[in-house]
This record gives sequence, C-alpha cells and structure tokens, in this order.
Amino acid sequence: MTTALVGTATESGTELPHLADPQKIAPQDARALTKTFFDRLAVLEEGTPEYQYARNTLIEMNISLVRFAARRFRSGGQDMEDIVQVGTIGLIKAIDRFEISRDVQFTSFAVPYIVGEIKRFFRDTSWSVHVPRRLQEARTELARASEELRSRLGRSPKVSELAALMNLSEEEVVEAQIAANGYNSASLDAAITGDADEGEAALSEFIGEEDTALELVENIHALAPLVAELDERDRLILHLRFVEERTQAQIGEELGVSQMHISRLITRILARLRSGLLTTE
Repeated sequence: MTTALVGTATESGTELPHLADPQKIAPQDARALTKTFFDRLAVLEEGTPEYQYARNTLIEMNISLVRFAARRFRSGGQDMEDIVQVGTIGLIKAIDRFEISRDVQFTSFAVPYIVGEIKRFFRDTSWSVHVPRRLQEARTELARASEELRSRLGRSPKVSELAALMNLSEEEVVEAQIAANGYNSASLDAAITGDADEGEAALSEFIGEEDTALELVENIHALAPLVAELDERDRLILHLRFVEERTQAQIGEELGVSQMHISRLITRILARLRSGLLTTE
C-alpha cells in the first residue's frame, strides 16, 4: 500500500506529510514515516497544533502494533476492542518516552510497553475476587506448571510435584490453587437445569441459608437506646444477669436484697424493654 499524502503540517517552514488515513499505512511505510515524525516531534514545541498533529499521527500509524500484541490475549475472556484500547495507553507512553537518539527501533521499544499495559489490565480487572498480586502471579505459574506436568506424567500432578517444579512449599501451592478459584465467578441468577418436571432454577436457590443471628443483631441495635434509658441499678442488674450470667441469688446478695425482689425487678425491666421494642416496630 502506498502512502496517501493530502497536505502538509508546517512549523517554521518545515513540512510534515499529512496522511489521509494513518491507520492504513503499510508497515514498511509506517516504519520510515515514524522516524520522520519522531525527528520533527523532538524539535516541535509541546502543546502547539503541529506537535499534537505529529504525536496523534504517530499513535494512529502504530495502532497495528497494538493489535498485533493484543492477539496474544484473545483467550483471556475480555473484549478485543477493550484490550486494544488498553494497549493504546501503552503505545502512547512509549511515544512520549522514546528518544530518537537511541539506537533502537521504535517497534522494539514500544511492544514491551503495550504488552505490559495489557498484562496490568488483566491483573487488575480480570479477577472476580481481589487477591494479593503475588497470588495472581502464582496462578499463572501454577497453570504453566500443571500443564507441563500433565503432559509429562499423563495425569493430574500432585501438590508435592507442583511444589518441586515451582520451587514453592506445598502450603504455597495450595494457597495459589485456592486463590485461583477467585479468577472466575458465576452469577447467583445463573440457571441450573434440573429434572424435566422441575425445569430450571437459579443458582441462588441451592446455596446459602437463612442466618437467624441477623435478627439478633437487629434486636440488639433496637435495644441499645432502650437500655440507655434505664436507671443505673436496672442496667447493673441486666449486666450481672445476662452478661456475667449470675444467678438471681448472687445478684440479690451483691445488691443486698432478696432473690424474690431481684426476680420481680428483672421481670419488670424485661417487660419495659419488650414494650419498647413493640412500640418501635
């Protein structure tokens, strides 16, 4: 494909080719033009229209590098256009940091930036459950080691065999295996196919159970202001009976009253609290 020139962008009388569609430039032409644009970018004043034109054209001309690098991640479960967008961030970083004086091709300089940005994207966003970075990296190593040993042994490897290959302890391998479960998740609304008579049901219907302690927590929060309204002696009786779990006789002995009197006091206090709870409901 030949390069289409439809005009020029100038500064101080120096011309840059104006490309009709930079993304359609053939790779061999893009390499030559990339050097030309970097030469001019090095002497243009940042923020000027000419500088922005040169920088934006460099980005568009080298999008093919991003698409080339993105192909390696097609099996990652992410939309390819999202991966290209993330890789483009790496391309822009490479353009902003590249020095034409270096004895290196821009493609060689840019690809690590692009791939690094894509890997960072997968590391930070692909996990359904957040796990420490060391375990994210261990998952990748675990997958490679498992595949290698499976091919070599003809069976699923044992934890001890994985630990020996990965130079990790067996506890670390188990931790990585558990963490790997956080990479993918299933929706609670996912349909589960049952018997013909039962039809389909949601996954949420088969997991979890009612937590009766939640009602207790609600009651405790509702009781707190009611208990705060009691006088000091009544609060002490409640504390001794239901926190320290003393008997009525022991409470009566400490307060200098009979067990029968303590029983009547507790009944009155509880009735007051129960009435307060019913009123708030």
